[in-house]
Amino acid sequence: MPTRLRGRVLQATLAGALVLVGLGLSACRMDGSRRVVRVASTTSLYDTGLLDLLVAEFAAEHPEYAVQIIAVGTGQALALGERRDADLVIVHAPTREAQFIAEGYGLRRTTLMRNDFVIAGPATDPAGVSGADDGREAVRRIAAAEAPFASRGDDSGTHIRERSLWDAAGGHPNADWYLEVGQGMGATLLFAAERQAYVLTDRATLTVLRANGVDLVALHSGGEEMENVYSLIPVARAGQLAGAQAFEDWMLSDEAASIIRAFGRERYGAPLFTLVGE
Repeated sequence: MPTRLRGRVLQATLAGALVLVGLGLSACRMDGSRRVVRVASTTSLYDTGLLDLLVAEFAAEHPEYAVQIIAVGTGQALALGERRDADLVIVHAPTREAQFIAEGYGLRRTTLMRNDFVIAGPATDPAGVSGADDGREAVRRIAAAEAPFASRGDDSGTHIRERSLWDAAGGHPNADWYLEVGQGMGATLLFAAERQAYVLTDRATLTVLRANGVDLVALHSGGEEMENVYSLIPVARAGQLAGAQAFEDWMLSDEAASIIRAFGRERYGAPLFTLVGE
């Protein structure tokens, strides 16, 4: 695994840890002459590199703002929004997002882009997941085989979707083969590869890590239950609401759309994300 990619995973983990213990994020709202906009985002957008690119282009057009990325799971991102420790969140758990809006923590929810969830694992596929008709049957086969399964275990959008699959299959596992990592997507995929375990992941992060040597393959995908949609939500009464709205507007612009459409095409043969509605 290249040092840069391991560094990205470590930075995402440390950024989340920094926020969760509350060190200094409320104290500093200026970066020189620029106003700081805090964006709590899912780790998949960070680990793939897409968010870095989008933020850099936004900064070039809006030098008055400095975007501070906090890469954490969806549950933690929404919690940051509730505490007003983030000005805008980018998340992917529709039910939790609707609750966040209904409780008055978010101004609005705008869907932006999508990819899909896949169940990945070793190419030998000892549980026969590739032959499953749906996600529920796939995790049932993993449980029946008592094959290692790596869970993010972090209340992220991916973890929330994983729990829904286990619930549909009859209940959450409580067994030695079920391994809770408590980390972001990149770190969890590295762990799963080392253990040759199954794992639920978004396809984009798996694609990036596979290109960098992670020995896991997508074994099950498809169907509504595996759809993965990312949304933007400005936080109500955010400390930097003007900046949050400026960033939201730019993320919904034609320029951002062009970047998203092209991201990954040259290196991986296809874009890693698709705009909603396309």
